[in-house]
Amino acid sequence: QVQLVESGGGLVQAGGSLRLSCAASGRTFTNYAVAWFRQAPGKEREFVAAVVWTRGITNYADSVKGRFTISRDTARSTVSLQMNSLKPEDTAVYYCAAQRDGPGYEPLVAATYDYWGQGTQVAVSS
Repeated sequence: QVQLVESGGGLVQAGGSLRLSCAASGRTFTNYAVAWFRQAPGKEREFVAAVVWTRGITNYADSVKGRFTISRDTARSTVSLQMNSLKPEDTAVYYCAAQRDGPGYEPLVAATYDYWGQGTQVAVSS
């Protein structure tokens, strides 16, 4: 069992930045892929970004490319999402998710992730 804990959400003005972090309680992310999804009120959960811990491969949603960066901190065993140039449409609850890396790895598909955090709220004012 992998328990994920997110931190770093908050309220920021448009154009500002926030950094989210995800940690796995009691273990590391070795052999896992870790992603961020988000869900705005009344909308479906959508993929934001993912990274394969061991291989370093990253994926991004088109809506965040060039603005968000997902990264690994091997010393702290955390995955971070640096969000720059935030827009009001980025407002959502952001969730960290993890799945085992392997032949069936599908970074964009929420249903393939086995473990989820509780979510952290990001609000961007105009």
